[in-house]
Amino acid sequence: MKQAPSDRFDRRLLAPMMLGAMLNPINTAIIAVALTPIGIALGAPASEVVWLVSGLYLATAVGQPLVGRLVDIFGVRTLFLAGGGLVAIAGTIALLAPETHASLWWLVAARVILGLGTCAGYPAAMHMMRAEATRTGIESPASILTILTVTTQTVAVIGPTLGGLLVGSWGWRATIAVNLPLGLAGVILGWLYFPRRTGLEPARSDRPRLDWPGVALFAVSILSLLVYLQNLSPSLIWMLAVAVIAGAVLVWWELRAPEPFIDVRVLAGNGPLLLTYLRSLLTATISYVFVYGFTQWLEEGRDLSATGAGLVLLPVFAGGIAVSIAFGRSPEVAWKLILGSIAQLLAGVLVLFMTDGSPLWFLVIAMLVLGIPQGLNNLAIQTTLYHQAEPGRIGSSAGLLRTFMYLGAILASVIYGNVYGTHATSSGLHILGWVVVGVAIVFIAITAFDRSLAGIGRTSADAGSDRNEDSTVS
Repeated sequence: MKQAPSDRFDRRLLAPMMLGAMLNPINTAIIAVALTPIGIALGAPASEVVWLVSGLYLATAVGQPLVGRLVDIFGVRTLFLAGGGLVAIAGTIALLAPETHASLWWLVAARVILGLGTCAGYPAAMHMMRAEATRTGIESPASILTILTVTTQTVAVIGPTLGGLLVGSWGWRATIAVNLPLGLAGVILGWLYFPRRTGLEPARSDRPRLDWPGVALFAVSILSLLVYLQNLSPSLIWMLAVAVIAGAVLVWWELRAPEPFIDVRVLAGNGPLLLTYLRSLLTATISYVFVYGFTQWLEEGRDLSATGAGLVLLPVFAGGIAVSIAFGRSPEVAWKLILGSIAQLLAGVLVLFMTDGSPLWFLVIAMLVLGIPQGLNNLAIQTTLYHQAEPGRIGSSAGLLRTFMYLGAILASVIYGNVYGTHATSSGLHILGWVVVGVAIVFIAITAFDRSLAGIGRTSADAGSDRNEDSTVS
């Protein structure tokens, strides 16, 4: 194989990086249109079918930082190939599962395996960007981050449409079975292009032991919290108590562990990185409140068809892609986050003026405004994480970022589920608007006073490196 160029990012890495980064979001998007057909075919109620979504969320929320840590220790190639294999196995289970009610739980198991398999993609991409920066001396990965951001946002646009085509052409089974060829493609691309060693992972003799007690405590804490949030009920308050206790024990253990799974000391001393995680949670909360809560109101309150609601929501993703492409080459993050937070606030204010009779052009304008933070915030948060995380823990730090994103997604479902109740009304939508306004104000506050953001991407060395990279990657 041709040797990688020494003065620029190896573009052969882009194919496996893009495929790995898109596997999780595409499976999140595709399943949305398959839930009803699966429930009908298997005779399963909605309360059971929803575990196809929850199973992947729970597996991913726990698995991302774990697999990210394994990437840091064992390197990209091994974990990426293992992840691709799990994705292919999940697709095979769906392909062979019989069409009976009991098969639903086989499909849930497949989605859990799928969630674990897709956990390698994003940490592997961030690890490779850091490794390429070390190899080439090109520090700022602005154009590469833009490519990954646009890839995941494009998937969000075409995912539901692709899911509909799969269901229409080959039935509900295809929406999960499609992961068989995708997983095999990941294995092939990873085998061909990812190096056995990148130089960031420790030598075999220096590999730290994985902190399994820390992993177990983290899993218990996160799973208990997520299950409680998804099923708010006085009868499940004990799960919240378990989450709090397990979290406290986790902190106590990690402060004493020789090789902690989550380095609490470093994390506690890295306030800017903690704020980045918080911004990820807040951005995901606003985004998913709109994607699901606003969509539900469009169909029930505004009386649009599912197709019409999807078209109204399309400018969010189209705008996010356009903004990412237009401003992605600039490595600075501070102005992107400020502009994105102001756009979030404006979108929330526009919701307050929506009624059952609001014209479509007004709704589309609001979605275009929301597209600004969809592009700028996600891009800036990923860039910020790249610069703030320890190079030796870039994989686990990237995985933990995704965990916070899923916490935001689940928090959003709790918010709009409790606000709407049995029917999505305009008054309920206005409450969601105030929630978005409040979250946006918090986002603005923690961003405007974060002085660490000003230095990211502003040094002359980074600027020169970014120009060099952009001229050779694009």
